[in-house]
Amino acid sequence: METRESYEAALAALIWQIELGADEAIADAPLDRYALSAHAMAAQAKAAEAAAAPPVPATAKPPPPVRAPEVDPVAEARAAAEAASDLGALAAAMEAFEHCELKRGARSFVFCDGAPAARMMIVGEAPGREEDRAGLPFVGRAGQLLDRMLAAIGLDRRSEDPAMAVYICNVLPWRPPENRKPEALERAMFKPFVEKHIALAAPEVVVLMGNTPCETLLGRSGITRIRGEWAEVLGRPALPTFHPAYLLRTPQAKREAWLDLQQIRSRLESAP
Repeated sequence: METRESYEAALAALIWQIELGADEAIADAPLDRYALSAHAMAAQAKAAEAAAAPPVPATAKPPPPVRAPEVDPVAEARAAAEAASDLGALAAAMEAFEHCELKRGARSFVFCDGAPAARMMIVGEAPGREEDRAGLPFVGRAGQLLDRMLAAIGLDRRSEDPAMAVYICNVLPWRPPENRKPEALERAMFKPFVEKHIALAAPEVVVLMGNTPCETLLGRSGITRIRGEWAEVLGRPALPTFHPAYLLRTPQAKREAWLDLQQIRSRLESAP
């Protein structure tokens, strides 16, 4: 137990050390005063930097990312088609249209064949391999069959006489890979162009060969059901019929195709 004498002795020793200038108690372990000074200096420098920096508001948030405006390819196609005043301008607008990825993989832009003044206009689906190479619609085996079908009713795509001539185009001007069926968006993008094509050519009769032009211009599909039934496109009589490529795969359908050709000839002969 601590005695009164030892307490007084310790107090006297402490007073004596204070008088000598001591201002800090001595610990059991030695202290590195140089390290303590460096730490204090670093803390002071950090505090100075923080004081010099501008204050950040507590509610500040990063600005939202800027989004690129969305593009409506169908609306742009419609505007481009409406601006075309003639077939040359329409062809240029279609070829310059950048929103269809088919353009990246196709070799040729396929616009039309035949005489624009022809009384009859044929609308097909899309270029195939031979059409992509030649830059013209219906030039492969299906095109050769089409020429024979037209000759059977006194028509020729090479004729310059509007009474005998034929004008031909496709819904798509670019070849789909592996000749696949055109997708809904592709048809929607080129519908304004096809409609303007028909309006500028102004045929008396439109022939829709295959499901794709029927889906695009009539909003109907099932060519085996609707073929041979007259419809209307832009106020003009339009007849759905089989695509020649289908007839090559299904020869038994040539009988129905012949009946459709007879209807076309009768319509042209009866028109004033």
